[in-house]
Amino acid sequence: MLRMDWLENQMHHSDTMAQRLYQQFSYEYVGQSLAQWQQEFAAGQLDGSWKTLVVTDGDQLLGSAALAQDDLSSRPELGPWLACVLVAPEARGRGLAAQLIEGICNHARDSGIKTLYLHTHDKADYYAKRGWHLLERFDAWGKEQCLMSLAL
Repeated sequence: MLRMDWLENQMHHSDTMAQRLYQQFSYEYVGQSLAQWQQEFAAGQLDGSWKTLVVTDGDQLLGSAALAQDDLSSRPELGPWLACVLVAPEARGRGLAAQLIEGICNHARDSGIKTLYLHTHDKADYYAKRGWHLLERFDAWGKEQCLMSLAL
């Protein structure tokens, strides 16, 4: 049975989720070891800097999305951020990413946040269809990135 919950309530999944993010977005972790990222990610669940929503099926971790305080060091004036959106390949096509994103947006709105930001190099069309607006394009990590926002 599918269950959506905050990772802070299921910390036994923290290292696995951090490892999947590290592998999927490896270009963002140059100079940081997996162990360092896992430690930062776990600490972020407790201090709120990486408030992560996960979806599971039984004990199988299927995906995540996070509300991050800082996800783009070159733009410290922006935030908070929708980050860490990732669904396991075997669970894709079931609308889980959309549900996770909606959960993060609802939490942000309920917390009084008026605008969320994200950056993506390959999913701008996906987010645009869901109401996100392109603010600018920039180069980072050897890829063209799209900086986007969503008014809550």
